[in-house]
Amino acid sequence: MFSSKIEEIQPFLVMDILRKANDLERDGKKIVHLELGEPDFPTPKVIVESAKKALKDGNTHYTNSLGILELRKSISDYYNETYNLNISSNRVIVTNGTSPAMLILFKLLLEIDDEVIISDPHYACYPSFITCTGAKPVLVPFKNFSSEVTNYITDKTKIILINSPSNPTGTRLRKEEIEKLSALHPVIVSDEIYHGISTGIRDHSALEFSDNSVVINGFSKFFAMTGWRLGYMIVPECFVRKLEILQQNFFISANPFVQIAGITALKEAIPEAKLMNQIYTKRRKLALEGLESINLETRPHPDGAFYALFNVSNFEKDSMKLASEILTSAGVALAPGKDFGPRGEGHLRLSYCNSEENIEKGINLIGKFLKEKYL
Repeated sequence: MFSSKIEEIQPFLVMDILRKANDLERDGKKIVHLELGEPDFPTPKVIVESAKKALKDGNTHYTNSLGILELRKSISDYYNETYNLNISSNRVIVTNGTSPAMLILFKLLLEIDDEVIISDPHYACYPSFITCTGAKPVLVPFKNFSSEVTNYITDKTKIILINSPSNPTGTRLRKEEIEKLSALHPVIVSDEIYHGISTGIRDHSALEFSDNSVVINGFSKFFAMTGWRLGYMIVPECFVRKLEILQQNFFISANPFVQIAGITALKEAIPEAKLMNQIYTKRRKLALEGLESINLETRPHPDGAFYALFNVSNFEKDSMKLASEILTSAGVALAPGKDFGPRGEGHLRLSYCNSEENIEKGINLIGKFLKEKYL
């Protein structure tokens, strides 16, 4: 399954920052955590109680490798209602989070030296998923992604991978942009893990514009279920059997009690998830205003996910070095922009998955550090 070039797999630097932050906390230093894209909310109680009941009822055995049928039906119903679609549950494959979904999907679709177009900056792990198959990521500037992408398509291009709302920028592709990308000949793979965490007009799924698109999504962000590791794909029916075989071989099935909790999430916890989104919207405004108050530029302004990527190149071009200094000196953990590709370097990412009090405190400490060291 994997390329032998393990050295091409880059470290996930934000996890190194987290490890250092945890080490500092063990030594007694207080840290404001603004580094991880992990909701600080507890998983809704109704979901937790559902999993507890499932365990008590003995749901601890393998399931069908495609996932529990009721969950697959709940996912297709959710997409159909949210995006005005008519997707069959036969096209849904349940996975242990979105990472296994990408791994088996890319194993199916990619061969050595194939190319996958991704934006720059991008989610840190995309290149690793791609290079594991022997294929190559091709980076297109994020700012003009939809208009420039055709300049990067070759006869080796097999996938255009999009992520809207985006990690790390928190921005979204417009409806017209997704429609334009969906009309191109490579397969569109749409990572929709941040759908529902946005402000203003609703998010648009690639499936609204092409039945040949592949959607990857999960429960981690919208339902505050990161540790549950529950994801899914919606794929063309001609992919299903081959992906089922890969799932059987590599992962067997997602955890049964977690799948049952996923059914409950979609049937009973959406109102609570929407309340979380309202809180993220308030935090987003607070974070952006706070960064602006200490003269840190966030362009374009995010309107989705829970990230702000801001420019620090006037202070230090090595984002990992600066993130480490801010962590040790100011006690604020941030993600280095270097994680997210060449155009991420010179930036830091702030995740506002934290309380308003900690967002304000963290930004004030960042401002104080930069003023004392550089101004």
